[in-house]
Amino acid sequence: MLDATTRSGGTATASPRATGTDFVVPLLAPAPLPVIATVTAPASSSAAAPRGLAARCGRVLLSPWSRLALLVVLLAAAAASVLLFEPQKLLAGGWPPQLGGASAAALFAMAYGLCTVAFVPRPLLNLAAGALFGSQWGAGAALAGTVLGAGIAFGLGRVLGQDALRPLLRGRLLKAADGQLSRHGLRSMLAARLFPGVPFWAANYCAAVSRMTWSSFLVATALGSIPNTAAYVVAGARASSPTSPAFLIAMVCIALPALVGAAVAWRKRHHLRRP
Repeated sequence: MLDATTRSGGTATASPRATGTDFVVPLLAPAPLPVIATVTAPASSSAAAPRGLAARCGRVLLSPWSRLALLVVLLAAAAASVLLFEPQKLLAGGWPPQLGGASAAALFAMAYGLCTVAFVPRPLLNLAAGALFGSQWGAGAALAGTVLGAGIAFGLGRVLGQDALRPLLRGRLLKAADGQLSRHGLRSMLAARLFPGVPFWAANYCAAVSRMTWSSFLVATALGSIPNTAAYVVAGARASSPTSPAFLIAMVCIALPALVGAAVAWRKRHHLRRP
């Protein structure tokens, strides 16, 4: 590289900085390394599909109609077991024979409750309780079994059937009956228990579909079942002497709640006619 000519016009001389052996090497910035984009692979379809299928199956199984179908299957199986195995004959025969006293009465009460859920008639069970355990122990076991069976049926109907059946309460009479059970649960269920014409299982599941509270249902069942249950138990205990005063009084007590229940239903009939 040559320096500019001097101001005096002399010839140009080579700059001592520019020698033949000097090279100017430009410093080059290092080339950036290639950026490799990391792409997160989505969850494999084989793993996502089972989760989606499980979620859909869970929603279907927990839907109101699926639960109602399960309730129907359970009740049908219970009714079929009663027809095939006839457990009421075992209770009437004093099963289990190796137990006695309070243990036998407690076991009888549990079996009583399960039999009522399976549509075994309560009068037959009450008569068996009186014949097996006498008036006092028999009445206690039968009443405990009544409340237990009613509670089981109410819980099954409330959990498995209420959500599916409540939207079907569209008729005027159905809405009126539902309103009576929901607003006046204790009084309505007490009348249903006192009136023998109302099937035990029907009252349980109708109350479960309504908005009746657990406390009202159980208290009304316990109180309303005392007269009828005690009367049948005493009749079963005194069945060997049908002309005895205790047996005759029991027969009167069986008929009296029916008359009282019919009178209450007649007085309250206008409530069911309201839209």
